[in-house]
Amino acid sequence: MTLDLRCYLVTSGTSRRTVETAAAAAAGGAGMIQVRDKQASTAELLELTCAVAAAVHRARPSARVVVDDRADVAFAARRLGAEVHGVHLGQDDLPVASARAMLGPEAIIGLTTGTLETVRRAEELRGLLDYVGAGPFRPTPTKDSGRTPLGVDGYRSLVAETGLPVVAIGGITAQDVPSLARTGIAGVALVRELMDADDPERAAREIVSALESGRASR
Repeated sequence: MTLDLRCYLVTSGTSRRTVETAAAAAAGGAGMIQVRDKQASTAELLELTCAVAAAVHRARPSARVVVDDRADVAFAARRLGAEVHGVHLGQDDLPVASARAMLGPEAIIGLTTGTLETVRRAEELRGLLDYVGAGPFRPTPTKDSGRTPLGVDGYRSLVAETGLPVVAIGGITAQDVPSLARTGIAGVALVRELMDADDPERAAREIVSALESGRASR
């Protein structure tokens, strides 16, 4: 499976606006949508996931939807027939091998990293994983990982340690994307840059353009 990781939206909130923003970002070129709400109940997260998946599929059928942390919710959504494609796991979530056994060989599984040690461990699981997220790029109010911010230079060493696609995350803005693209990352994951945008479709299009511009100047 070829994943378009260039522009990767991580959602926030559970309102109708969350669903509409995800669909607009997908229409603008976001190839990956991660449904994330750590405060939602399991039932609420399942409902949100199915709603996002339906809206994203209508906007851009090739876009892929994964659930943050919760392999069980991804499994349930898929059983309901939702266009949900997998899960993004944190270091303390269900082990990668267990999630793969639950979701099957066709599912997308990503894993959060951000240090050389965690990337090397992920590389050992390369046969079970589809990509790794790595961050934070800079400190961010949406998630305190406890890891040291990587900055642009930090991504070069992480990319060199793995054959898996690496997605940068953590306070990234459109202005950061060209320089990040030159490190060899597969894409950038964004929360506020897209969720708070007046025009999420245009914002996503600009992210894809900025990433391609950065790649072209490597």
